[in-house]
Amino acid sequence: MNIVLNNTGKRYNREWIFRHLNQEFRSGESYAITGPNGSGKSTLLQVMAGAILHNEGEVIFQPSSNAKPIEEMEKYRHFSFAAPYLDLIEEMTGLEFLKFHHAFKPLSEPLDKILHKVGLSHAINKQVRYYSSGMKQRLKLAQAFFSDAPVLLLDEPTANLDAGGVSLYHELISNHTRGKLIVVCSNDEHEINFCSHRISIPDYKRV
Repeated sequence: MNIVLNNTGKRYNREWIFRHLNQEFRSGESYAITGPNGSGKSTLLQVMAGAILHNEGEVIFQPSSNAKPIEEMEKYRHFSFAAPYLDLIEEMTGLEFLKFHHAFKPLSEPLDKILHKVGLSHAINKQVRYYSSGMKQRLKLAQAFFSDAPVLLLDEPTANLDAGGVSLYHELISNHTRGKLIVVCSNDEHEINFCSHRISIPDYKRV
């Protein structure tokens, strides 16, 4: 799966967050999006995911280079997304949340095995509202890494995680991303040190 940005730009009111961004994100490659806090890293990731609309240019999902673009309403099937600002359904248990997610986007392993791998076996039947911030982030990583989707979009993936959680993140990157297109928004080197490509948002702040 490739994501192609053609002359893509996003603005709020009269301020351009980024503009004239031309980039192909290729299957099997890893990309870091960097820039100061508030520069627009998260905005770019959400534009790529279709969560917010861009103001100019194109965002194209393609099964491969030069292939016919995927229809807009089908894009969500092809990526998973994890970010600290995304809400969980707190009335559900961890197991119920993954079952709900699985109904829209298949998961690659049995649900109880996924929860075990992210260190949440002890909380499988606990409502998410009673999870700590670190446990919630582990659950977000679980649904993102184990979704059967070719694109993995991550925004500050180790936010709220302790040292054990950071180790888990690196284990997931090493063992559960084969062949995927990975895009990570972060300025923390420990989150992006595996990425083979880097894109700096300030390079695209043009009027």
